[in-house]
Parts: sequence; C-alpha cells; structure tokens
Amino acid sequence: MAKDEIVFDPRGALERERLSLAPRPETLQGLSLGVLDNTKWNAGRLLRETAALLEDECRFGRVNFYRKESFSKEADPSLLERIARENDVVLTAIGD
Repeated sequence: MAKDEIVFDPRGALERERLSLAPRPETLQGLSLGVLDNTKWNAGRLLRETAALLEDECRFGRVNFYRKESFSKEADPSLLERIARENDVVLTAIGD
C-alpha cells in the first residue's frame, strides 16, 4: 500500500447514550397498569392474558389498554406521554 492511501474501517462507530433504569416500585398493589399493544398478530392476546395473570397476583388500582398505530412504526410521542401520565407501570411485548 502506498503511503498516501487511506484505509477506512467499514465497521463504523457506535454512539449511544447511557440510560439508567426507572426506579422500581416496592409493590404493584393499587398502581395503575398501562398495557401497550404494538398491533403485531399475537401481541394483544399475549398482553391481555399476561395482564390478567398479573391482576390475579397484584390487584392493580386500574388497568388501561392502548394500541400503537402500527407495529412497524414507533409509537406516537403523544401516545407515550399519555401512557406515562396515566399509569404507574407499563407492560408491553411482541407476540410473535
């Protein structure tokens, strides 16, 4: 290789922001549970059944259900803000 040739590393660089986990509640009793369905084929069923199992153990104060517009798109920021405002904890999953 000649001195003036430049070799580029095709792997690129990974840039990321370190995020900390949200504080965990000591108990789920009486809290509001938000359930976000991402609209994948089996997600709604999986989430409803999981929420029901959790409800048997935890007795939430309220359970609120939400749906994303499409599984292939990010949730609308206004939907995420609403979910955060109306709930103490959130459950979501992919049902494939």
